[in-house]
Amino acid sequence: MKHLCFWLTVIGGFNWGLVGLFNWNVVEALSFGIGWLPTIVYIIIGLSAICCAIDAINNRMNA
Repeated sequence: MKHLCFWLTVIGGFNWGLVGLFNWNVVEALSFGIGWLPTIVYIIIGLSAICCAIDAINNRMNA
């Protein structure tokens, strides 16, 4: 689960990098006009980032 959360967060960061650099949103481009799909993807990636943050905090407390 940790690896999945990590990679989803990396992919999300990559997407936002492309938005910032080239104004190109991969998630919206791949949603094929399904209006609610990007919202679901952003929620999943946001939850993944929360999982990564909790894992990082737990690792720091246990070190």
